[in-house]
Amino acid sequence: MSDLTHFNDQGRARMVDVSDKDETVRTAVARSSVLVNETIHRQIREGTNKKGDVFAVAQVAGIMAAKNTPQIIPMCHPLPLKGIDISFKWNVDDAAGHYEVLLEASVKTKGQTGVEMEALTAASAAALTIYDMCKAAGKEMIIGPTMLLEKTGGKSGDYKRD
Repeated sequence: MSDLTHFNDQGRARMVDVSDKDETVRTAVARSSVLVNETIHRQIREGTNKKGDVFAVAQVAGIMAAKNTPQIIPMCHPLPLKGIDISFKWNVDDAAGHYEVLLEASVKTKGQTGVEMEALTAASAAALTIYDMCKAAGKEMIIGPTMLLEKTGGKSGDYKRD
């Protein structure tokens, strides 16, 4: 069991010791999406959602989630995040009745471990916030898929989804 980095000699979960790892610049970008109905699409575009500016609130939620990832994901290290950004764009096909928010979360640090979980947590929280703010206009929304698009830095090297 000790060959598995997240298990101790007794086979129990542990936080990995990163103290011997080099401090490098590390980035990660994650994506999620929210499939919404036409009414929700219109409310977001026109700024008429009764709870406020959906994307502004979702952006703050994503940033807060990235900063608080160790409180949500048990084995994540607290990291000094240097930058977090959440962006939104629409994938719309009016003829097909397809209204989808695509969102990307980008996170950066200089440290001894990566920020993939922070980016994924940010994207997830932003998507969940969109759902929460818009559920009065349709609970049939679909969140996801949520995925890592790319990461840089660290011992394992860079990764980019095809």
